[in-house]
Amino acid sequence: MTSLIQDPLLWILLVVLVAAVVAVMRARRTNMALRRKNSDLQSTREAVQSERDRLYAEYTQLNAQHAGDLAAVRKDAEEDTKAVLKSAMRTLQVLADEQQLIIEKSQRRYGDDEQVLGDLMMIDHTNSQFGRRAQGIAVLCGGWLGRRESTASVYDVARSAQGRIKHFDRVTINTQVNVTVASRAVEPIAVVLAELLANATNYSAPGTRVDINIQAVPTGVCLIVDDAGLGMNTEEKARASVLLSPQAPVDITSLGDPPKFGFAVSGMLATRYGFKVSVDSVSPYGGVRAVILLPENLLTTDVPEPEGGAAKAEPRAEVPAAPQRLTPVSTPGGPPRPIGTTAGGLPKRRRRGSPVAVVPPPPEPAEHNNEVTASRIGAFQRGTLLGRDTTTMEGPQDQ
Repeated sequence: MTSLIQDPLLWILLVVLVAAVVAVMRARRTNMALRRKNSDLQSTREAVQSERDRLYAEYTQLNAQHAGDLAAVRKDAEEDTKAVLKSAMRTLQVLADEQQLIIEKSQRRYGDDEQVLGDLMMIDHTNSQFGRRAQGIAVLCGGWLGRRESTASVYDVARSAQGRIKHFDRVTINTQVNVTVASRAVEPIAVVLAELLANATNYSAPGTRVDINIQAVPTGVCLIVDDAGLGMNTEEKARASVLLSPQAPVDITSLGDPPKFGFAVSGMLATRYGFKVSVDSVSPYGGVRAVILLPENLLTTDVPEPEGGAAKAEPRAEVPAAPQRLTPVSTPGGPPRPIGTTAGGLPKRRRRGSPVAVVPPPPEPAEHNNEVTASRIGAFQRGTLLGRDTTTMEGPQDQ
């Protein structure tokens, strides 16, 4: 025993054993401390995650509430803006109608003076463009167009649209058919066609022609507008397609600065009255081909009154001293006379002389350019008088 106690190896083993026990005890305490710290950290993390989820939920709720409030404010602002614009445009439309009546009275009163008559006709043409723009804005703001009380041939509707644009002398109307448009659709179709013609003439080179081709199709009648402009790219066609087939009222503020009303007005009227407008084709001249498809329910077999009505609506016929170049002549492309109906119920007609006044071919001297312009405008005025004869009532109940 004494020898073992004195053995240094024993003491070394004891020291190692004690050191090992101490190390194990210290490791155990460290491990327990780390476990407690890990548990505390997990608890803290769960609390932070819970707080984050709560904050995210509040953020989402506040964001949704903000978006809803912002949409409501924008809707209220849009409705208020449209209400103000609608009222203002309605006032301007009434003033334009009153001004047109004054101009027509002045034309009858001063019709003997060719220079004055020419100036009055130019004012009347400008007034027509002004009225068209006021009509378009009113439509975008929820207003309704005035309604005709009688039907009109699709040829007269095209002539009416032609007379409402600035560069009317670049437009040529070609028709292979002549059908009658229902009274409720005459003014909307004329406004839409005028907007398409305005786009065609404004976005094509000066002097280039714009053609209107009226063709019968199995589902109705197509009015095809071909221009020689630069055309539209894919993005422009996509935006035009959205505007021409609106799923909701169009925001005025989304039309750009300056605003472009044409497609938006066309889409609103097409949706409201049940016809289609498209501009996704290329014209034979490399520009845009716009197509208005009129279904059969907007056409009628009711025959307009081209002869008696035109003579009654022709104010210049009562003036014995009318300008010499405003002589009504017959044209081969005029509305044909109805002789029955087709299998589809559309009127079947025989061609006859047109009641629309046109400018005779003899050229005028250069110093009489204003008179020539006045004469052309006068021809359009008389040719489109039927299409402009609308009431001033407004609202769906009147449609």
